[in-house]
Amino acid sequence: MPGGRLTSEDRRQIAAGLADGLGYAEIGRRLGRPASTVMREVTRNGGPDGYGATRAHEATRHRARRHKQAEPAAAPVPDGGGGRDPHTVQDLTESWAAVLVRQGVPRVAAGVMACLYVTDSGALTAADLVQRLRVSPASISNAVTFLEQQGLLRRERTPGVRRERYVIDDGIWVRTLLVTMQTNDALAAEAKRAAGILGAATPAGARFESSAGLLLMVNESLRQGMEQWRRSLAERSDGR
Repeated sequence: MPGGRLTSEDRRQIAAGLADGLGYAEIGRRLGRPASTVMREVTRNGGPDGYGATRAHEATRHRARRHKQAEPAAAPVPDGGGGRDPHTVQDLTESWAAVLVRQGVPRVAAGVMACLYVTDSGALTAADLVQRLRVSPASISNAVTFLEQQGLLRRERTPGVRRERYVIDDGIWVRTLLVTMQTNDALAAEAKRAAGILGAATPAGARFESSAGLLLMVNESLRQGMEQWRRSLAERSDGR
């Protein structure tokens, strides 16, 4: 039934939908389930190219048996009020993490980012993250180190409090885009140099020249978008 556990027939329909090139939203609509449920199911079981209904069903049964043998899982952690349903917040967190994993972020690091991002304060301790993600403290430490190196979070210690908090802010996407732009600039410069060496009139040289043009065009669009976003923030701030 909608909202319950996926059945073997549900998984066969998911596999068939993927084979037909359908998106998660359309597959979910046909099953009467949220697209996020389908996305998590596929992500956990091989991804769009490796998903198999029988294998996914057996893997889920194996995980369920393993969970029964383990200690009882902690209840979902509420997000601190606002009338939010903790189960809905948890579902959102898992969906957001799954999207980040598909973008290449390591699984635990994606979970840390998602937990921080859905929290109003944007800050959690290692103990908070261990409870929410149900992973070891060492896994959290490794994930935090990775994210800190990428400039995606920072550590914060409150005077008089021993535990440090990990903090995420609205500027992470700006920093991420700036890194992307720097990478694009470096690639474009190297592509232009290659075009000069190979000759812009040759097929190989033209390929590099075209690549450089695309990268520079993308960067210019990003710069304009960021400037427009900053103006919008300033206007909202002035209107308060």
